[in-house]
Amino acid sequence: MGNIRIFNRFATRMIVAFVVAILFPAVFTSASFYLVSNSTVKNNVRESSVQIAQQAADSLSFILNAGSDVSDLIYSDLKIQNVVANSGGASQNLKAWRENERYLESFLNNIVYSSSFVNIVYVLKNQDESWGSGTFSRIKLSHYDLNALDWTREAKAKDGGLVWLGLQDDRFSGGGDSTELVLPIARIMKDFDTMKTIGYVLVNLNGRKILDNISRMKLGATGGFFVVNEEGRIMVDANHDRINKPVANAGLLAKITGDAAVEFEFDDDGVPSYGVKQRLANGWLIVGTVPIHEITDKLDTLHNHILLSFGAFTLIGILIGLAIAGRVTRPIKQLTRQMKLVQLGDLTARTHVLTHDEFGLMSRQFNRMIADVERLMAQVTREQRQKQDAELRAVAHRINPHFLFNTLGTLRWLIKYDQSASAYEGISALIRLLEANMGKKGNFVTVEEELDIIEKYLAILELRYSRRFRLNTQVDPAAAAFVIPRMMIQPLVENAVFHGIVPKDTGGEIAIEAKMSGEAVVITVKDDGIGLTPERARMIRSIRETVRAGQTGIGLRHVVESIELYFDRGSEATIGEAEGGGTVVRIVLYPKASGQEGEAHA
Repeated sequence: MGNIRIFNRFATRMIVAFVVAILFPAVFTSASFYLVSNSTVKNNVRESSVQIAQQAADSLSFILNAGSDVSDLIYSDLKIQNVVANSGGASQNLKAWRENERYLESFLNNIVYSSSFVNIVYVLKNQDESWGSGTFSRIKLSHYDLNALDWTREAKAKDGGLVWLGLQDDRFSGGGDSTELVLPIARIMKDFDTMKTIGYVLVNLNGRKILDNISRMKLGATGGFFVVNEEGRIMVDANHDRINKPVANAGLLAKITGDAAVEFEFDDDGVPSYGVKQRLANGWLIVGTVPIHEITDKLDTLHNHILLSFGAFTLIGILIGLAIAGRVTRPIKQLTRQMKLVQLGDLTARTHVLTHDEFGLMSRQFNRMIADVERLMAQVTREQRQKQDAELRAVAHRINPHFLFNTLGTLRWLIKYDQSASAYEGISALIRLLEANMGKKGNFVTVEEELDIIEKYLAILELRYSRRFRLNTQVDPAAAAFVIPRMMIQPLVENAVFHGIVPKDTGGEIAIEAKMSGEAVVITVKDDGIGLTPERARMIRSIRETVRAGQTGIGLRHVVESIELYFDRGSEATIGEAEGGGTVVRIVLYPKASGQEGEAHA
């Protein structure tokens, strides 16, 4: 890289392009986005606040309408008017009086049961003659002079119109000091025939449900709602000390009563605050207030995070875009394509990037490296193949003299003891075996060819040990054509005879099975001999470790080394006890991938 001029370097081009083409537009765009989004988000917050206030007003109006409907129902019921107007008269007998009492009490209780918002209903005439639902107490009523109460005077002044009272404790129900929070709706009751006032109707709405309804509506973290009447007097508030008192903040009171705007801002003891109001069904107003910073600070923080994120992601996007765009990306793509070809095994791939920057230098170094790797791979492959062939020939040369030594020793004893026929038969079998081996070229045979040699080999062993050895084979057609190194199964058969069957001092049976299991071939050699002694079982619990420790003969070493040299990972040889007695050797052989050095399976 020392030979690359500074203006030809990729980093220099990237920095110049970034500063000139991207930096200034990004700053201008970020500033414009902040100004526009700030106004948009604030408007959305205000609209959301108005919507919350409208929802609160609708919900509360529904409750108030439920109360006014109950009041209208009682006020217009002619039978109730008749009961109230005629109660206490001299002409009324006891039976009629009791029926009227039961009717009125039942009527009032049914009204309360049918409305979840109505807490209790009263029809009041005087201290002695009044009716109520639920836990109405005439004793508590007797403590008051109805005509002296403020709401009765206001009800008379309205002459049948509704009088809405602020949130308060119920005066006429419950035992002892037990009271419930209610919102009363009062009016006079008239006899429609004479239009004279005959009593009062008092419907008490459930105050707790009204407060719960309002408390669910939130503005910011500390803001909330309260209800005022037309004059600005607080009628419903979670703080009971403020009820029936005018709004203390003069600026807020002016906004509530003198300004038709739904939204407004005011100063609350030096804290800029935001307010929203909505009219209720009875003419009252529900008002929500909250410090302005509670609904704008988080939005401003969000804007700042958005701007910072926008700037950060813009820079990242620009850097990535510059790295892969235009003229600079072409050398990278070309290098990548050639590298992928090399990854797939094509060592003839070469790049043709002729630029004078870092990519041109990388291209030249890459071509040199691949050429060196190709030469080294060819050399290693050639040497590895030569080494494997030499090792297989060396192993075969060790096994063949060992086998001939044992066979010729047997023939010598046959001749010595004048068993000419047996000696002749043994020499004939040896000739057939040598003839079979000499007829094969190379170091590999198929499983089928190996089994043919083993069959001839067993004939020699029968002469050597003067016993009958039966051979049973079960071979899949695909497994029969599987290519293995020479004499890979034969040492296993010899071990089965020598260590398993011969110690029984009888003949025996050897079963060889070869079958495919996926891509692998599984070869099993099983005998019905004496099985594994405890000492031998401990010694060969791991064939590979036993071979490395030099505790096995030439034949078993040849099997293990052939597996390691010519077959893929997962190939192994294991020895164990056979079911019903005897020993079983199991070989699993995975062929190496095509083109991989040392592969045995053709």
